[in-house]
Amino acid sequence: MEIKTPTLLVDKEKAIGNIQGMLDKAQKSNAQLRPHFKTHFSTEIGNWFRDLGIKKCTVSSVSMANYFANQGWDDITIAFPYNLLEHEEINRLANQVSLNVLIESIESLGHLKEHIKSEIGYFIKIDVGTHRTGIDPRKEDLISDLVKGSNDIIRFKGYLSHAGHTYGCRDLDSIQWIFDGSVKVLSELKSKFGGIISYGDTPTASLIDDFSFCDEMRPGNFVFYDWMQHQIGSCTTDQIAVCLACPIVAIHKDRNEIVVYGGAVHLSKEMVLEKDIVGREHKCFGKMVRLTESGWQTKVFGNVERLSQEHGIIKLSDEEIAHVKVGDTIGILPVHSCLTADLQGHYLSTTGDRIEKMTKQ
Repeated sequence: MEIKTPTLLVDKEKAIGNIQGMLDKAQKSNAQLRPHFKTHFSTEIGNWFRDLGIKKCTVSSVSMANYFANQGWDDITIAFPYNLLEHEEINRLANQVSLNVLIESIESLGHLKEHIKSEIGYFIKIDVGTHRTGIDPRKEDLISDLVKGSNDIIRFKGYLSHAGHTYGCRDLDSIQWIFDGSVKVLSELKSKFGGIISYGDTPTASLIDDFSFCDEMRPGNFVFYDWMQHQIGSCTTDQIAVCLACPIVAIHKDRNEIVVYGGAVHLSKEMVLEKDIVGREHKCFGKMVRLTESGWQTKVFGNVERLSQEHGIIKLSDEEIAHVKVGDTIGILPVHSCLTADLQGHYLSTTGDRIEKMTKQ
């Protein structure tokens, strides 16, 4: 593979292994896997899911829903609050595919019923602790009114939740505690008002075995995983299916640093805090690995300490910095693969094939 600029490599074999593992878990729990496609943004990678029999997907925008609908996906949930200003686009899309949207207010449901003329489903977004969007599950009067707002065109489907606060966890007990609380409140709503439960976040979906309480599992990041998921405990380094290939453009041996062409516009500025061997806290924007002819090694050799727009600064040991030179290409395991993928125009498979993806309008 000839790589001259920052390029996101995708290991198809690892990604398919991640998909199959999650599908097996869903099937054992008698739940459907409706994966979130906001991680990869790619119809080709979407086909890897379809080849395994997965027929439903989740997206995070109307434009992404259109992108995948144009590639034959005909059962799509837009897991983002209904945007009143896009009602014309949503109406056209609902006329083409089986479409679901999220509602968390009487006003939004009223607007949906007034402006959408094609059959459409709606989930009530329930806040299970992330406190980003969603209704407090204790507001049962509001939830009841939203359930009763269903009709033959605008159809109530159930409850959708995303426990995004699990991304701040670093042990199974914390994730289990969040999961148990979510199971309780969502199961009670289903028992009282009917509907299905759509639930999923990658840490929980990776570490909890039994999802029989829900009807749909909706994780997304698991297809690629990343360094943050590794720190949470969701995956091993062997399961991380993406790596940003970056050329070395400068070396500063006096401070044990190399400079790579690969900065915030390629990796994003998502970071995790780590501690070194003497307990000093430092920032991590990614981990350096060595590239091979067929991908990359999983042993970590350096830490991405700093990022600017195009530059990445990687700290190496005396031993490791002696083995690199300007013009070499190294790999970086991203902290957050979803954001890194979003910043790419396309991907490159480890076999050298170009993988197209959705680009923003």
